Amino acid sequence: MALFSKSKAAISPPPTKAAAAGSSYNSNQGAAMVGQYYTYTEGVLFSQAMSVPTIARAQQLIASVIASMKLKMYTEMWNGEEMEQVPLAPRSWLRRIDKSNTNNHILSWTVSDLMMFGRAFWYITERTADGYPASFTRLPAAMCTTRDQAGSPAGVWFAPSKEVYFNGGEINPKDLVQFLNGQPGIVYSSQKAIATSIKLEDARFRNASSAIPAGVLQVQAGSEPLSSTELADLAASFNAARATNQTAALSPEVHYIETATSPDKMLLVDSAEFQAMEMSRVCGVPAYLLNISVGSYAYTNSTEARQDLWTFGCKQIAECITQTLSANNVLPNNTCVEFDIDDFIDGDLMEKTDLMEMPQPPRNNGVPYSS
Repeated sequence: MALFSKSKAAISPPPTKAAAAGSSYNSNQGAAMVGQYYTYTEGVLFSQAMSVPTIARAQQLIASVIASMKLKMYTEMWNGEEMEQVPLAPRSWLRRIDKSNTNNHILSWTVSDLMMFGRAFWYITERTADGYPASFTRLPAAMCTTRDQAGSPAGVWFAPSKEVYFNGGEINPKDLVQFLNGQPGIVYSSQKAIATSIKLEDARFRNASSAIPAGVLQVQAGSEPLSSTELADLAASFNAARATNQTAALSPEVHYIETATSPDKMLLVDSAEFQAMEMSRVCGVPAYLLNISVGSYAYTNSTEARQDLWTFGCKQIAECITQTLSANNVLPNNTCVEFDIDDFIDGDLMEKTDLMEMPQPPRNNGVPYSS
């Protein structure tokens, strides 16, 4: 009977009031800006990081995994030998965290905030009769500042903040759920690596603007020397013709000498591969999962690939989310939340059967499907 009563108590009572209605934390001006989506932004640092293809791919992999899994509730009881998980009836918000949005969307962007900024924020929009949250909405981490924690240059957060400002206005921290990642945000800790990747991509773009190899215009010995202005004008007009794939004309006293540079060197392929490997280290995702060449190492088992992605890329962020949602400011004591990862790790049986019956084309990296 005790077990039955605990399971029944986990079902959330009907929501009774919005969190902001009972708030008296100073002026609570930040709460008035919640839901004003025309003011929302992810910030310059986020945009720069996502312009790097490897970071964007890593974010897509991790977010797609975590945001696609269901949340479930349980409690722990001692069975005489060990702590045993006992399933509980879920509260209503586990199926719909934000009543105006999908779980996939809010969890995807929460993962992005944790990766990029090292923390994420949910605002409690409704509470149940027992005082626990009934609905949430995400606040972009780029718009949240904490006066009591500067975060240091590396973006390290030491504890949930007690002085939070959203969009310039102070907001009651009791109306917030603050997720703190165990690692610093990559937009802070890896600024130089991200800047290097962007500059490298800019150089590749410049080199790719013309199919004609770079070269030098050389004035023949014995010809009348040209001034610096004349040389600059000559080079500019010749380069403009090359860039538009037009026919360039030179007088007999000027020769064009092509550089001995192959297309792969012009496009900095080796440098791009190295920098992609660096970005995989920054994101904590195995390089082969990001289609980066890793020599002789290649996976041949989809289950092992899922396990590697979960272990090295997703688990820490997923644990951050579930442990935060299991805290006493969100759920009653000894009530916990976790992701149901069985379907992801094992793979859907029907999908695997269909794949075995179909002819399997090679993957982008040349490794065939296998089960």
